[in-house]
Order: sequence, then structure tokens, then C-alpha cells
Amino acid sequence: MIQKINPRVDIAFKKIFGVEENTDLLISLINSIVGAEDQVSEVILLNPYNAKNFKNDKLSILDVKAKGISGKRFNIEIQITDEADYDKRALYYWGKLYTEQLKSGEDYALLSKAIGIHILNFTSIPEVDKYHNVFHITEKDTGLLYFKDLELHTIELKKFSENPKEELVDLVAKVKNSLDMWAAFLTRHDLLNKDHLPVALDNPALKRALTVLHIMNFETDEEIDLYEDHLKWLRIETNTLRNYEAKGELKGKSEFLLLLLQHKFKIIPVHYQQKIEQANEQYLRKLLSRALECSAIEEVFEERELQES
Repeated sequence: MIQKINPRVDIAFKKIFGVEENTDLLISLINSIVGAEDQVSEVILLNPYNAKNFKNDKLSILDVKAKGISGKRFNIEIQITDEADYDKRALYYWGKLYTEQLKSGEDYALLSKAIGIHILNFTSIPEVDKYHNVFHITEKDTGLLYFKDLELHTIELKKFSENPKEELVDLVAKVKNSLDMWAAFLTRHDLLNKDHLPVALDNPALKRALTVLHIMNFETDEEIDLYEDHLKWLRIETNTLRNYEAKGELKGKSEFLLLLLQHKFKIIPVHYQQKIEQANEQYLRKLLSRALECSAIEEVFEERELQES
């Protein structure tokens, strides 16, 4: 039996927020992130949690798609690893969320606003200190917001809490709003006791989320294997990222790629190890991205799709 399930592992996150009986928690999370004009009182899950979907998973992202009663679409995903070109992939998934609203021949007027919410276990925007950023398309000179149907949120959890020695009093001091509350749950649930929450965190939705997390269990071998697999990568990447500065970022990425390949494919042929050792940063990022998607190690290094710059 798995002890102390981590809600930052994507399968656990989806089992908390992506099931019909917990839509109240999903509503609370969405409302803590979006603006006043996009608040929801009811949601319909478009891809509810289903254990049968995980048999062939390969470190994929388990997102939660929902629709509000006004028709607005929400895509909430928690990303375990820092993949190459994450910004491009976030836009791609937003595009799918927006366009899949229409069936062939339907009028564009039926399209509703689509909001992508990306909860990241890594720092993706080092240029700013705040952990929650909101993106729109605006006119370059005037700042006019004309294309109002596009909205993307990034929530970088490491910016909220990264110190493993942090105590409850330190965590509580950072909680100023409902999003801070959910960030505290996702990052330091181990410090929270639903029966003895401090005033700043004494919230019915948080209490219920802690209860759901406490009694959660995975019923199939596929679920258990997937959870443990993804938890391992969450820990490996955390430790690897901490060593980036000490060993140099390029060296850290090389080591992480070797660990990933060893875990997925067991044996790494010497000529592939040499390619990794000689790779520049751009080539390494491409290899990392493909390593998370490919089912055979030969596919990762296919030269027709991976050209060194």
C-alpha cells in the first residue's frame, strides 16, 4: 500500500480534481486562479479520471478538462518534468482546447473562451519572482486586449515553496489568498492536519482535499505502477535540478537524460552515451523531449528527426 500520496504527481492530482464527486474542489481551484469574470459555480468534466486509461501511459501528462455552464473551457494540468519547448506545447494544447469545441460546419460564433492552467513542478519563467503569471494577446503599442478568448496561466510551485525544511509557521506566513492555500496544499501537504489547521488555512475545500488525499488509494496495478514511476521522476528531477548550479546546467541536463533513459530502457548503448556527452544544450533539450515520448531508445536518437545545430 502506498503511504503519503503526493498530490503533485499527476495521476494523484487528477484523481483529486478530475472525478465527478470532487468537482467542488476543482471549482475552488479554478476560481482561485482565474479572474472575477471567469468564476464558475458549476463544471462538467470533459475527461474524467478513468483507471483503464493508464495501461499504456509513458510519462504522459494527465490533464483535467472541464466546461463551465457558460461554455468556457478549462484545461488544468500539472507538469512533472521540465520538457524542452514547454511554452510551445502549452500553446498547442490551448489551441486544441479551443478548436475542439466546434464540429464540422458549425459557426465560429459558438466558440467560447478557453483558459489553460499550467501547474509546474519547475521554474519556467526565471525573469519574474511571482509564482502565478497570466498571459493574453494584446496590441503591441496600446496594450489593447482584442482577442479575449485566449488566456494562459502558469503556476510555478517551486517559487512558492522549495525549502524542504520549511515549517508550518513559515508556510502560513505566505498564505494571502485562496491560490496560496492550494499552492500550500500541493507543495507542503505533509505539514497540514485537517483537524488542526491554522486560521489562514481553515477552509472547507482544503479540509476536504486533505481528507480525499488521506483516504485515496489506487485500485489497479497500472495505477500503482504509474504513480510510483511518476513520483520517482519528480524526486529525480528535483535532485538533479539542485545540482545544476554546482555542476553546470549542461552537465545537469546530461545526467538527467541518462537517468531517464536508464529508467525507461534499462540499457544505454555506448554510442548513445557518447552522443549525450558531446551534445550541446539545444540538442540535449530535443533529446529530453523525445525521451519522454518515445517507446524505444532508437526513436529518441533518430537522425531524420533530430539534427544537431
